[in-house]
Parts: sequence; structure tokens; C-alpha cells
Amino acid sequence: MDKFWKEMYNAASAALSARNISEYVTCGEVAAAVLSDSGRIYTGICIDTCSTLGICAERNAIFNMITNGEAVIKRVLAILPDGSNVAPCGACRELMIQLMPTRYKNIEILLDYATEKTITLGEITPEWWITY
Repeated sequence: MDKFWKEMYNAASAALSARNISEYVTCGEVAAAVLSDSGRIYTGICIDTCSTLGICAERNAIFNMITNGEAVIKRVLAILPDGSNVAPCGACRELMIQLMPTRYKNIEILLDYATEKTITLGEITPEWWITY
């Protein structure tokens, strides 16, 4: 496992903290880390609401990156409370594609930390409406 995946996994693990914010909002059941083009790691957690106002951990991490002046993603990972990884949902994929419409296919995604299995966004999202 290379150092960036390890650092990203550790950063996401540190952010993982399931808790109730109110009777309507929970957060931290999923955490994510994004590696920007500059080599900086940004984290985010999921925030779930009783309506559609919540946000996935990956998009939260990407928004954190954008807030800090960056917009180029190299790598993404998300982890569940048991430490396993999950692939980005459609909304997260859509955001990455819209941020990097000519380069999104090269974004690396960690699917399984234990086996070091990775995939690119282009492999799991080969054709998208914006690319036509």
C-alpha cells in the first residue's frame, strides 16, 4: 500500500464518528478522504437528515477541498464504521465528473484497503451525459 492511500485511510478513519446531532440529523456513519492534485488530503463525513438535505462523505470532502482553493482530485476513498470501503454513489460521481469533465476518468478510487483493490472513476463510470 502506498503512503497516500495509508494517509488517506487514516485521515478518514480519524473523521469517522457516528453521532446524533438532533432527532432529525445524524452524521459520521461514513467518512471520506480526497487527495488533491497538490498532494493535500481533505476529509468529510456524511450528514444524514430526515429530508434530502443531507450530504455524502465524499462530496463533503470535495467541498472541503474546493473551500480551500483546490479543484483537481487525484484519489478518493470512503470508509464505513467497520473499516471497509465503498464506491462513490451516483451523486458523488456526478460532482467529480462536472468538476473535471475532461479528466475525471483518471480519478483513482480505493475499493478495498485490505486487498489494495483500486479502480478508476472512468472504469466504474465509463460514459456519462456530460461527456457527449
